[in-house]
Amino acid sequence: MSLKEKLVSSFLAFELDTDTNSKVHEIRSKSIKDFEKIGFPHSKDEYWKYTPIRKVLNEELTIFKKKRHLLEFDKVKDFFLGGIESYKIVFIDGMYDPLWSSTTHEGADICILSSVLENKKYGNVISKYYNKLINDKESFSLLNSSFTKEGAFIHVPKNVELEKPVEIVHINSGGESSLMLQPRSLVILEKNSKAQIIESHYSLNVNEKIYSDKHSTCVDPLTNTVTEIHVNENAKLDYYKIQNDLETTSIIDSTYIDQKSNSEASCHTFSFGGNLVRNNLNFFQNGKNINSILKGITIIGSDQHIDHHTLVHHANPNCESHQDYKGIYNDKSPGVFNGRVLVEKVAQKINAFQQNNNLIIGDNATVNSKPQLEIFADDVKCSHGCTIGQIDENALFYLKTRGINDNDAKGLLTYAFANSVLENVGMQVLKTKIKKIIARKIGINIGLEL
Repeated sequence: MSLKEKLVSSFLAFELDTDTNSKVHEIRSKSIKDFEKIGFPHSKDEYWKYTPIRKVLNEELTIFKKKRHLLEFDKVKDFFLGGIESYKIVFIDGMYDPLWSSTTHEGADICILSSVLENKKYGNVISKYYNKLINDKESFSLLNSSFTKEGAFIHVPKNVELEKPVEIVHINSGGESSLMLQPRSLVILEKNSKAQIIESHYSLNVNEKIYSDKHSTCVDPLTNTVTEIHVNENAKLDYYKIQNDLETTSIIDSTYIDQKSNSEASCHTFSFGGNLVRNNLNFFQNGKNINSILKGITIIGSDQHIDHHTLVHHANPNCESHQDYKGIYNDKSPGVFNGRVLVEKVAQKINAFQQNNNLIIGDNATVNSKPQLEIFADDVKCSHGCTIGQIDENALFYLKTRGINDNDAKGLLTYAFANSVLENVGMQVLKTKIKKIIARKIGINIGLEL
């Protein structure tokens, strides 16, 4: 039985403990039918041409978790920001962990998605916003809509600025193999509201007993996550993604951001770990005077694969978008960047910038980069560019003449290359955390305690 057939069959068992009279049930039923028609993407699909998705789609994957795994604080403390107060929504192997979470309904709703999906109190909000941005041609998004039970729900009322950032933390405990997780997040910023959100993915060392058992079939877990974000008029959102899993996990991350007039939304994606990571980031500008900011840093080695696919859809005039992605690839790691800017005919006076710079360390890493502009308006300012190269030998020579050894000099130049993306990170504690991770990945000491 293929994985597709197994998932379709599993849906019947999944529905046994859900409310079949709810609006969400209708969404799930339609989504699984659409998924059954489409199936998983393949290499003949242009947008999946360079993503080896088949290597993580094993028929042994399952959506049914066997048991809950509890973690001690010492094992999870480094996954939080630290140094500041924050709201926290923590998931361990896809299950909500109230012990390490800090939620609220005072002034804003920051809680788990399951508590609102079936609650009549939130019926109008769910009807208006839930599953409204999903493309019914995208297999993994449909799969998530079919099986998701849990995730984060963030609703900021109009004229409210969250006094603390929100941390959404996903932890893979390593206690079970073969899990296919389906987390979902719904973020709503009403008029004139502001929020800062950090979504992070981490994993602990796998249970060696699982992988040493000759009679067990061990398959690396796969997380298929979907995030829907609605940024209404005059609202501002800063969204940060940290992907720092071990090489025993893979992530398919699909994020949809809908913006209304005079809003600003930024999304920074920091990809440092995982076996295969596919990021689908979609911005829809449905109003005037909108600003969309997309930035990313990728640092990988071994044969890890990181894939960034972005879309900014300009459908109205007088809007801006800025994309800046930097990648550092070591060993045999392959990377992909496919950035798309779509400007409709009515979207005049658009300013769209797109840049992808890549640094190859060694001779075996590869990058496939495709920045693209689709412009149907005639009064726009749009640019795109791409560079793929190695460390500047002249700069390396200069540092070595100043008494810096070869390894440290290469490390400093690599660090400086990646660090420029951090300029727009508004949270100092987060900026410091990312700098530590970058330094650790590159192997240099920048004076910060690692």
